[in-house]
Amino acid sequence: MQIVFVEPEIPPNTGTTARLCAATHSPLHLVGPLGFSLDDRYLKRAGLDYWPAVDLHVYASWSAFLEQRPPGRLLAFSARAQRSYTTVRYQPDDLLVFGSETRGLSEAIRTEYAETLYTIPMPGARVRSLNLSNAAAIVLYEALRQLGRV
Repeated sequence: MQIVFVEPEIPPNTGTTARLCAATHSPLHLVGPLGFSLDDRYLKRAGLDYWPAVDLHVYASWSAFLEQRPPGRLLAFSARAQRSYTTVRYQPDDLLVFGSETRGLSEAIRTEYAETLYTIPMPGARVRSLNLSNAAAIVLYEALRQLGRV
């Protein structure tokens, strides 16, 4: 199970997710352009001293990621999708793809992966989306639960 952030913008979200990845032995893929430097103090602070335990991969662009990505299904997650993340039957080599905090996944990615595009239902009518690191944690732990790893 692997987490992929496409063009993340807010350092603490990525740092928090790095800690999640260290705790679950899940590789973290960051697809640029990034909205911050990997040396950002807020990124480092949110990840605490867990950074050495993170299997981190960085790509300059979505096309670079596609050329170099590990094998496995790409499952995309968006507030604009219709199907719930709970309907997926997760597989150990799935790549869980999330977009940036302000824009989400591009329309091109949502269209290309429409067959594997899912959402986290939000009954609260006044909320547009969930925090990126929270969304990644929700989906990752459901996948790990299904696979009997938690």
